[in-house]
Amino acid sequence: MTDQPLRVALAGLGTVGAGVIRLLDTNGELIARRAGRPIEIVAVSARDRTKDRGVDIGRFAWVDDTGSLAGRDDADVVVELIGGADGPALALARATLAAGKSLVTANKAMIAHHGFELATAAEGGDLALKFEAAVAGGVPVIKGLREGAAANRLDRVYGILNGTCNFILSKMEAEGRDFADVLAEAQALGFAEADPSFDIDGVDAAHKLAILASLAFGTAPAFEAVATGGIRPILAADIAEAAAMGYRVRLLGVAEAGASGLFQRVHPHLVPADHPLAHVTGAINAVVAEGNFVGRLLFQGAGAGDGPTASAVVADLIDIARGEFGPPYAMPAASLSQLDPADSGDRRGRAYLRFMVADRVGVLAEIAAAMRDAGVSIERLMQRGANPDGSVLVAIVTHEGPECAVAHALEKLRGSSSLAGDPLWMHIL
Repeated sequence: MTDQPLRVALAGLGTVGAGVIRLLDTNGELIARRAGRPIEIVAVSARDRTKDRGVDIGRFAWVDDTGSLAGRDDADVVVELIGGADGPALALARATLAAGKSLVTANKAMIAHHGFELATAAEGGDLALKFEAAVAGGVPVIKGLREGAAANRLDRVYGILNGTCNFILSKMEAEGRDFADVLAEAQALGFAEADPSFDIDGVDAAHKLAILASLAFGTAPAFEAVATGGIRPILAADIAEAAAMGYRVRLLGVAEAGASGLFQRVHPHLVPADHPLAHVTGAINAVVAEGNFVGRLLFQGAGAGDGPTASAVVADLIDIARGEFGPPYAMPAASLSQLDPADSGDRRGRAYLRFMVADRVGVLAEIAAAMRDAGVSIERLMQRGANPDGSVLVAIVTHEGPECAVAHALEKLRGSSSLAGDPLWMHIL
C-alpha cells in the first residue's frame, strides 16, 4: 500500500455527489486498504456554494467554473455527476480526457449518446473511463457483463431498468389504483420528478439499455435505435387482467443481437408470475443476461439513491486507484461492431391487446375481423362491464405470431368510430 492518494475533483454536489463524500468519510480506511492507497477529494464544483448538503465541503477547494476542474494539477481523476447528455457535463468529460485525466461518471444519457467518442479518447490516452453508476445504481451489472461474463457470448440482455416505473406498476398491482393516482404519490415521496416524462415514457430505461447492449454484444452504443414506449396508458384494469392470467406488468428493456441485426426495445410487458422479474417490486432494478456457457445471470438491487449510486462511483475510483483501466466497453472501441437495427416486425411472440370501445352491437366482430384479416390468431378474449363514460374494456391475448401481423391489425382499426382512444399493446415475455 502506498501513501500517495488518488486525488479526485468532484463536479456536482446533488444527492449522489454528497453521497460520495459521505461514503469516503465513513469507509475511508476500508476503501484505502482495498484500493491500495487513500482516495481523497481535493476540489468540488456545483451551482450553489451556500446550499446545505449535510456534508462538510469547506475542506475542499471550491471551483466556480466546473470546466476548470479538468485542468487542475492537484487532481488525478474527475468525477462528473452533473447530468445531461450534452452541455457542461459533456464539455467537462471531453476536457478531462484531453487533459490526460481519467473520468468517472454516473451520466447514463451522456454515455448512451457520446460513449463511443469518450471511450475512443480514453483509450487513446491510456486513461480510464468508468460508468458503473450509469446503469442500475449500486448493482454491479457493468462489471458483471464487462468482466465476470467476458468469456461468454451473450445473446440477450433484458430487465427492469427504471425504479420509478417499477414503483408505480408494483403499487398499482398491490393496491388496484390507477396510474395518475400512484404517480402523484411517487412524486410526493420523491420517487418521481415534478416532470416525470424522462422516466415514465421510457427514455431513462432506453439510455441504460443502449449501454447494456453495447457491453453485452460488442456493438457501438445505438440509443437512437431503441424503440421506446412508457407506462402512461396502463390502467389498473390491465394489471388486474394480467394478474388473472398469471402475469405481472413490468416495463422492460430488451436487447438481442443476431443475424437480423441489433434489436433494442423498452416497452411494458406481461411477465409470467414464476419469472424472477415478476417478483421485483418497488424502486428496484433487475437485469438478466443470458450467456452461452454461464446460462442465466440475474443482477438485482437498488437502482438509485445516494448510497447505492455513490457506492458504484467509489467502486470505479477504487479500480482506478489500483490501476485497473481496461477498455470501457469490454473490448477496444475500434473493435465494436456496427449492427443495423433489427426489424421488430419479424419477431414472433404473444401479445396482450386492450381496447376501450363503444358498448354497441358489432364492435367485437369488427375487432375480430381485423385480427382475422391480418393473420392474428386469438387465444383469449375478455370483455368487462361498462365504464362511467359508457365505454367497455375488451382485452385480447394472441397466439404466437409475427409482430407485423399485430401491427397490421391495429392499423386496420385505426380511426374506427368503435374505439374510444388508442389501443394498448403489451408484449408477453
